[in-house]
Formats: sequence, structure tokens, C-alpha cells
Amino acid sequence: MAGSTPGSGIRNRHRNVHEGANALLLLTLLTCTLRCSECTKASNIVLIVADDLDLDLGGLTPMKRTRALIGDAGVTFSSAYTVTPLCCPSRSSILSGRYVHNHMVHNNSLSGNCSSKAWQAGPETQAFPVYLSKQLYQTFYGGKYLNQYGASETGGVGHVPPGWDQWHALVGNSKYYNYTLSANGKAEIHGDNYEKDYLTDLILNRSLTFLEDRSPQRPFFIMLCPPSPHSPWTAAPQYQNNFVDVKAPRDGSFNKPGKDKHWLLRQPVNPMLNSSIDYLDNAYRKRWQTLLSVDDMVEKLVNKLEDIKELNNTYIFFTSDNGYHTGQFSLPTDKRQLYEFDIRVPLLVRGPGIKPKQTLQDLVVNIDLSMTILDIAGVNISALNMDGQSFLPQLTPSLRGGTSRSYFLVEYTGEGHVPEDPHCPRLGPGLANCFPDCICQDSFNNTYACVRTLKGDNLQYCEFADNESFVEMYNLTADPYQLENIVKKVDPTLLQTMNQRLIKLQSCQGKSCQDLK
Repeated sequence: MAGSTPGSGIRNRHRNVHEGANALLLLTLLTCTLRCSECTKASNIVLIVADDLDLDLGGLTPMKRTRALIGDAGVTFSSAYTVTPLCCPSRSSILSGRYVHNHMVHNNSLSGNCSSKAWQAGPETQAFPVYLSKQLYQTFYGGKYLNQYGASETGGVGHVPPGWDQWHALVGNSKYYNYTLSANGKAEIHGDNYEKDYLTDLILNRSLTFLEDRSPQRPFFIMLCPPSPHSPWTAAPQYQNNFVDVKAPRDGSFNKPGKDKHWLLRQPVNPMLNSSIDYLDNAYRKRWQTLLSVDDMVEKLVNKLEDIKELNNTYIFFTSDNGYHTGQFSLPTDKRQLYEFDIRVPLLVRGPGIKPKQTLQDLVVNIDLSMTILDIAGVNISALNMDGQSFLPQLTPSLRGGTSRSYFLVEYTGEGHVPEDPHCPRLGPGLANCFPDCICQDSFNNTYACVRTLKGDNLQYCEFADNESFVEMYNLTADPYQLENIVKKVDPTLLQTMNQRLIKLQSCQGKSCQDLK
């Protein structure tokens, strides 16, 4: 061939074959990459945390759409608990995955470390949203954060915790109108216009906007914390006439004396005054009314996820920070106590691979939420310094085989007014939440630690840090309403076993907590 050199044809054929092989290899790699990308696409996650929503007293009853769209579409846990029955320490446990003795947020006060500088410098920097952000999740927060959030002593509204791309957090405790919001670090004042200001609807609408504006190539995490059904129990206008004939349940420990219990349970008037009963019945109705807006929230969020074709790739968790009581042991309304009505919470989960219409008995506690969410996100959770454990193996049949816990720790440090509660000065110093009819719900020495066991023995054992060194123990199989303190009747060997479990739980940290099953 003219112009050719010896061996050029062989070289050209070899080059053509080599280029063809490279093209085929590149096509194969691209196909594999696309397939792998589709197979391992990170799941989206939504966490909704209600405020003071009980399970034992029918709190989920008015939430028909939530039960249908999350519970019936996935798993309902019948044994879900908080490790502390109060808003700020419980929410701190959810965020950090740690027991109270490790994140050190003891109650709702600044002195109890609620949203304090110490919290911000320590556990908040290692909260689960930080790890989600490192996994390139787009993150959104809306609603109540921690009770003292936004206080001038802790950085005001300008403090936006790490890990959040969009931040719309309530300043202070639960409100429905007339509040301040930290909108990405800027103070936003809201009034009493339903269309513009009702907090449950506002955070929902902003989360829907977030979904519209997100980058579709990246997974998202949304955490919504509506004020419902926390006081002041302000329902949306369209729901203020619902449940007018509903009253608080009268069964179980309702209006029973707190005999053989710690002194705070022995001080209420029994039988309750009619004024106290009227008060708690009214609260019960209003709580249900506020929950109808949360039910709307769930439905609209699910519909939006379906519209943007992300529902089948999204895990949705619905739970509460703690339970609640309305008349149990003659305590009108509150939480903070060690009993089932205050520590047992709803937990509903739906998502990819979760079989619908399941009810699971597995014990789950709120420190497990962070580990489960990070497990879903693909984080190496074995390297984290968290006390909880993932319950993803319990959710997904293909991952069955995880070992669920059999017992856990409940701990609480009481609050009190110095020198006296303004609602009930005659009872003296050290008391708090004295309403109505001068019945006190908390005190400085309402400080306790409990072991709650569910596998095998269905027991609760509690020790108080008070001048009585009071101890309570209940067999919930024989006595599900915890009417009889059996501490003086049980075998001393069993008491010793429970005491030793409690000692180990109170000093555990990270992996050592996970090993205590």
C-alpha cells in the first residue's frame, strides 16, 4: 500500500481491536455503575416526633390517617419506650443516641443543661444529623427543638446546630401561635393568624417547599417536631369542636391513691376534686383536637412524597418524646413519672423492604432511633460512641437476625422552684408544676433511676435519690397498671439482680450499653 510502512497494517488492526475492547469495557463499566447506583441508592428518611403523645391512654386513637399511612403500611411497635419522661432530655437522647447520664441533659432547665453551652460544645456536635450531612444528605428541621433553645445565654436564635441545611426551629417551649422561630439563624416573629402562623401547618408547608427545591440526585432527611399535643392545647379553628363528648379514660390507675409509692405520688388529694377532673377532661379533649393537624401533616407529607415519586424509597418514623398522664394516681396532667403511661411511646415505621401490617413486640427505646437512621444511611454505626442499637434488622425481613434488647434504663433528675412554686406557695420550696388544685407534679428529689425488663420477667425496679432512699418494684404481668409496689414481697435475690443491672446501666457508655441486653 502506498505510503504505508512495514507492520503498519498489523499495528492499525491491533489499535482498532484495542480501542474496540476499551469501548466495550467502558460501556460495561458504565452499565455496571448505573446498575450499582440504582441498587444502592440511599434511602430518604423522615422522622416525626410529637410532643407529649401518650400511647397507653389512647393518644393514637384520633390519628386515623397516621395509623393507616404509616402503621398499616409498615410496622407498629407495641413496646417502644423513652429513656426519660420529659421533653428536653428525651429529645437530647433521640438526637445523640445516648442515655441521660452520658449526654448530661437532665431536665428542661438551663441549669439542667437543656440546650446549654455544654450540650452545644459536646453531644450536639456528635448528633446523628452531623453524620447524615457527611453522607451528603440534604437535611431539614422544623418545629420544637430543645426547650431552652434560642435563650440569650446559649447563643440566641443565631445558633444553628451542625448538620442542618434548612433550620426552622421554635424558640423555647411548645406554642401554636405568637412565637419566635429561628429561620436559618434569623429571628422570625409570628402572631395569631391561622393561615400564616399555626406552627404545625407552617413547618409542614416549609418541608413541602424543601422537597420541591431539593437536589434530586441527593437523599434527604426531614425531622418535623410539631407542638401537638403539648399544652396550651390550641387546636386549629376547624377542629375546635371535635370530640366534645370525649373524656379521659377512667380505667386502670385513674383516680387511684398513690399508696406505697414515693412521696410525690402520695401528696395528691384522693379522690380527686371535681375541679381537677374537669380540668383533665378538658385537657384530654383539646390534646386530641390538636392531633388532627398532625394527622393532616402526615397525610400531606405522604401525598407529596408520592407525587415526587420518592415514597417507595423513603423511611418514615412517627413517635413521641414521652408519654403523658391525665388522672393516673390522682395526678391531673403531666409526665416526669416512672410509670408506663409516661415512659411508653408510640412508634410507627414504614419504608423500603418493610412488610405492611406488622405489629412487633421487640423492645425499642428512643436512643435506638439515631443508630437505626444512620444504619439506613449507610454509616458505619459500629464506630459511633452511641448507647443505642439499630433496630433495622427488626424492620426488614431480609435483615432479620439482629438481637433486640431485653431491658433498659430510665433515669430522671427532678426540677423544683426556689424557694417555692408560685402556683402553690403553701407547700414550700423545692416543688414544681403545681396545678391544678395545688397538686405538684415534680420536685428536686423526684430523681430516680429504673430498670425496665420485658423479655422473660416483665418487671420494673426503681431507686430514688431522696431522704427515704425509696424503692419501687412492679410485676407488670400480674399488675399492668402498677397499682402495687411489691418491693417488700419479692425474693431478695431478685432485688439484688435488679440492683446490679441498674448499677451497670447507670455507668455504661457506648458499646458497654449495647452489650447490656
